[in-house]
Amino acid sequence: MKVAMNVNGVARSGDIEPRVLLVDFLRTNLRQTGTHVGCDTTSCGACTVLLDGEPVKSCTLLAVQVQGRDIMTVEGLAQGATLSPIQAGFHEEHGLQCGFCTPGMMLVGTALLERNPDPSEEEIRWAISGNICRCTGYMNIVKSIQHAARARAEAQATPPAHAGAAVGGE
Repeated sequence: MKVAMNVNGVARSGDIEPRVLLVDFLRTNLRQTGTHVGCDTTSCGACTVLLDGEPVKSCTLLAVQVQGRDIMTVEGLAQGATLSPIQAGFHEEHGLQCGFCTPGMMLVGTALLERNPDPSEEEIRWAISGNICRCTGYMNIVKSIQHAARARAEAQATPPAHAGAAVGGE
């Protein structure tokens, strides 16, 4: 069976068996290995991707179920060599240790900040509650998402360098 979807802004397709899970299609067929396989029961969140902007656990979705839809994996967060605010936040605030949960946490954080640009600590903790981290104790993950929220707010408040430049020598 042929399946097609947009992954990280690029049209992608492949021939698969109808029973192939989205996580397996992403990792095996598309080589998007940042999407991790953890528990296969939606408990850990290591397989989290964004489906049309919303976090979903790709270990319990069939690839054919997302036919024609938009998927974002952790590989799609950066813009070329520029880290996204959430990636920079995880780097600056040491939001990872082993890194296994990090892609899912980053994607959940990204979706949260799209819906709520200034979440409280409680709102962040609620958003990431479906993702398990066995290393960090979550404090630095929360700080990382808060860092990303501040960076996004600062970027929106700062006008582009060319804004306000006089035209025609006025």
